[in-house]
Amino acid sequence: MGIAELRAESKTASESTAALLRELVAHLGENRTQLREEWIRRITEGRLLTAMSKDEIFAEATSVYDSYVEALETRTLEALQAYAQNLSERIIPRGVETHEVVGIVLLLRDVLARSLFSKYHADSRLLNAVLDAYEPAANAIAITVAVGFVRERERIIRQQQEAIRELSTPVLQVRERLLILPIIGLIDPLRARQLTEQLLRGVRANRAKLVVIDITGVAAMDATVANHLVLTVEAARLLGARVIVTGLSPEIAQTLVNIGVDLGKMNTVGDLQGGIEEAERLLGYKVVPIAEPMPA
Repeated sequence: MGIAELRAESKTASESTAALLRELVAHLGENRTQLREEWIRRITEGRLLTAMSKDEIFAEATSVYDSYVEALETRTLEALQAYAQNLSERIIPRGVETHEVVGIVLLLRDVLARSLFSKYHADSRLLNAVLDAYEPAANAIAITVAVGFVRERERIIRQQQEAIRELSTPVLQVRERLLILPIIGLIDPLRARQLTEQLLRGVRANRAKLVVIDITGVAAMDATVANHLVLTVEAARLLGARVIVTGLSPEIAQTLVNIGVDLGKMNTVGDLQGGIEEAERLLGYKVVPIAEPMPA
């Protein structure tokens, strides 16, 4: 068979698929109410979308059904992708899980496939042709909705992780021009970068001159993170703030030495209280004891 014949055959197959899909879309439109109700019944029986009310399930099912049929009709997924994104943004905060969204889309695919069996069961050849046209499109739709939901959930998880990291590493203003950054727990390269960004924003926003970084609560630090600490100290210095590091453990000090840091060039103090006192001294503050009142 030559190239021209192959192209002609391919064009004929494509036109046949398009015609079958048009017929399929017309069938789904004519039986919209019945098929949607059957789908909602299956959703309820499967105990899916339990975080939503019956009215909410009906409204979303209607929108999903219409978007599904539109995707079959146009054979494009752009509108469905936009709807899936919008749907995910609305229902994820309600506590809807990934398996529920995947489940309802697969149920819809099943409900529609069963209706096709009922319509074309008398003609097995036509039934096979309809299913050959329907199944690839239905699978693409299911994947599109599932991927959109998973992406939105991952985005929310990243936001939550970022919020937790910010809460776990607060930059505190002790007094004018003096900041404290207490660090507790494990520091990985991602958290180290986040610490640096928070600190430098704090230095700029508060026009800080002294920063006390307390790492008493850090049990261990690898060479990569230790080097990042040194770079953080240098970056703060470039913004006009001196850094005092407190709470160095022997293990962390050894790590700093191993990567070639001259500890004589890094301002270190044994504990947080000593670091604050040193910072206040450098800023010109003096601690003056209050005289006790004379007894009457």
